[in-house]
Amino acid sequence: MAMRDNKLAAASLGIDIWRTRFVTYVIVATMSGGLGAVIFLQKLRISPNAAFSLNDWTVMVIFAVVIGGIGRLEGALIGAILYFLLREMIADLGAIYLIVLGSLAIVVTLFSRGGLWGFVETRFGWSLMPTERDPNA
Repeated sequence: MAMRDNKLAAASLGIDIWRTRFVTYVIVATMSGGLGAVIFLQKLRISPNAAFSLNDWTVMVIFAVVIGGIGRLEGALIGAILYFLLREMIADLGAIYLIVLGSLAIVVTLFSRGGLWGFVETRFGWSLMPTERDPNA
Protein backbone atom coordinates (compact mmCIF):
# COMPACT_ATOMS: atom_id res chain seq x y z
CA MET A 1 0.00 0.00 0.00
CA ALA A 2 2.93 2.31 0.65
CA MET A 3 4.14 1.89 -2.94
CA ARG A 4 0.68 2.58 -4.29
CA ASP A 5 0.16 5.71 -2.23
CA ASN A 6 3.62 7.27 -2.55
CA LYS A 7 6.64 5.60 -4.18
CA LEU A 8 9.07 8.18 -2.83
CA ALA A 9 7.89 7.74 0.75
CA ALA A 10 8.04 3.95 0.41
CA ALA A 11 11.60 4.16 -0.91
CA SER A 12 12.57 6.43 1.97
CA LEU A 13 11.35 3.72 4.37
CA GLY A 14 13.77 1.26 2.77
CA ILE A 15 11.41 -0.61 0.45
CA ASP A 16 13.13 -1.69 -2.76
CA ILE A 17 10.49 -0.50 -5.24
CA TRP A 18 11.84 -2.29 -8.32
CA ARG A 19 12.32 -5.64 -6.55
CA THR A 20 8.94 -5.52 -4.82
CA ARG A 21 7.12 -4.72 -8.06
CA PHE A 22 9.04 -7.41 -9.92
CA VAL A 23 8.16 -10.05 -7.33
CA THR A 24 4.52 -8.92 -7.38
CA TYR A 25 4.33 -9.14 -11.18
CA VAL A 26 5.94 -12.60 -11.19
CA ILE A 27 3.48 -13.87 -8.58
CA VAL A 28 0.48 -12.45 -10.47
CA ALA A 29 1.75 -13.83 -13.80
CA THR A 30 2.23 -17.27 -12.24
CA MET A 31 -1.28 -17.24 -10.80
CA SER A 32 -2.76 -16.06 -14.13
CA GLY A 33 -0.90 -18.75 -16.04
CA GLY A 34 -2.05 -21.38 -13.56
CA LEU A 35 -5.65 -20.25 -13.91
CA GLY A 36 -5.35 -20.36 -17.70
CA ALA A 37 -3.97 -23.89 -17.48
CA VAL A 38 -6.91 -24.96 -15.32
CA ILE A 39 -9.36 -23.43 -17.80
CA PHE A 40 -7.76 -25.28 -20.70
CA LEU A 41 -7.75 -28.53 -18.71
CA GLN A 42 -11.47 -28.09 -18.27
CA LYS A 43 -11.95 -27.41 -22.00
CA LEU A 44 -9.82 -30.45 -22.99
CA ARG A 45 -8.51 -28.61 -26.06
CA ILE A 46 -6.13 -25.76 -26.68
CA SER A 47 -7.12 -23.51 -29.54
CA PRO A 48 -7.80 -19.81 -30.09
CA ASN A 49 -11.51 -20.57 -30.31
CA ALA A 50 -11.44 -22.20 -26.88
CA ALA A 51 -9.51 -19.30 -25.35
CA PHE A 52 -11.48 -16.41 -26.82
CA SER A 53 -14.96 -17.85 -27.26
CA LEU A 54 -17.59 -15.26 -26.38
CA ASN A 55 -20.08 -17.78 -25.08
CA ASP A 56 -17.69 -19.80 -22.94
CA TRP A 57 -16.19 -17.32 -20.51
CA THR A 58 -15.31 -13.94 -22.02
CA VAL A 59 -18.85 -12.58 -21.71
CA MET A 60 -19.09 -13.84 -18.13
CA VAL A 61 -15.93 -12.09 -16.99
CA ILE A 62 -16.80 -8.76 -18.64
CA PHE A 63 -20.41 -8.92 -17.43
CA ALA A 64 -19.44 -9.75 -13.84
CA VAL A 65 -16.96 -6.89 -13.63
CA VAL A 66 -19.16 -4.28 -15.32
CA ILE A 67 -22.35 -5.19 -13.45
CA GLY A 68 -20.74 -5.76 -10.07
CA GLY A 69 -18.36 -2.84 -10.08
CA ILE A 70 -14.96 -2.25 -11.62
CA GLY A 71 -12.10 -2.14 -9.13
CA ARG A 72 -14.01 -3.78 -6.30
CA LEU A 73 -13.66 -7.39 -5.20
CA GLU A 74 -17.20 -7.39 -3.82
CA GLY A 75 -18.46 -6.15 -7.17
CA ALA A 76 -16.84 -8.99 -9.08
CA LEU A 77 -18.34 -11.53 -6.68
CA ILE A 78 -21.82 -9.99 -6.89
CA GLY A 79 -21.53 -9.76 -10.68
CA ALA A 80 -20.49 -13.43 -10.96
CA ILE A 81 -23.37 -14.55 -8.74
CA LEU A 82 -25.84 -12.43 -10.73
CA TYR A 83 -24.46 -13.79 -14.03
CA PHE A 84 -24.88 -17.41 -12.95
CA LEU A 85 -28.39 -16.76 -11.66
CA LEU A 86 -29.42 -15.07 -14.91
CA ARG A 87 -27.79 -17.82 -16.95
CA GLU A 88 -29.77 -20.48 -15.15
CA MET A 89 -33.03 -18.55 -15.51
CA ILE A 90 -32.86 -17.34 -19.14
CA ALA A 91 -30.30 -19.53 -20.92
CA ASP A 92 -33.10 -21.35 -22.76
CA LEU A 93 -33.93 -18.19 -24.74
CA GLY A 94 -31.02 -18.72 -27.15
CA ALA A 95 -29.48 -15.58 -28.64
CA ILE A 96 -31.90 -13.36 -26.72
CA TYR A 97 -29.99 -14.42 -23.59
CA LEU A 98 -26.94 -12.40 -24.69
CA ILE A 99 -29.14 -9.43 -25.63
CA VAL A 100 -30.66 -9.45 -22.13
CA LEU A 101 -27.19 -9.56 -20.55
CA GLY A 102 -25.98 -6.70 -22.75
CA SER A 103 -29.09 -4.62 -22.05
CA LEU A 104 -28.70 -5.12 -18.32
CA ALA A 105 -25.04 -4.10 -18.52
CA ILE A 106 -25.99 -0.93 -20.42
CA VAL A 107 -28.71 -0.02 -17.90
CA VAL A 108 -26.39 -0.55 -14.93
CA THR A 109 -23.58 1.49 -16.49
CA LEU A 110 -25.96 4.32 -17.35
CA PHE A 111 -27.48 4.61 -13.90
CA SER A 112 -24.63 3.45 -11.66
CA ARG A 113 -21.16 3.98 -13.11
CA GLY A 114 -19.58 2.09 -10.22
CA GLY A 115 -21.70 -1.01 -10.79
CA LEU A 116 -24.14 -2.51 -8.33
CA TRP A 117 -21.64 -2.63 -5.48
CA GLY A 118 -20.56 0.93 -6.20
CA PHE A 119 -24.20 1.98 -5.79
CA VAL A 120 -24.51 0.07 -2.51
CA GLU A 121 -21.22 1.46 -1.23
CA THR A 122 -22.20 5.04 -2.09
CA ARG A 123 -25.75 4.73 -0.74
CA PHE A 124 -25.08 2.85 2.51
CA GLY A 125 -21.34 3.36 3.06
CA TRP A 126 -20.65 -0.39 3.22
CA SER A 127 -17.21 -1.76 2.36
CA LEU A 128 -16.75 -5.45 3.07
CA MET A 129 -13.29 -5.86 1.55
CA PRO A 130 -11.70 -2.40 1.33
CA THR A 131 -8.86 -2.10 -1.15
CA GLU A 132 -8.22 1.58 -0.79
CA ARG A 133 -6.54 3.65 1.85
CA ASP A 134 -8.55 4.43 4.97
CA PRO A 135 -9.34 8.17 4.92
CA ASN A 136 -9.59 8.23 8.73
CA ALA A 137 -6.08 6.86 9.31
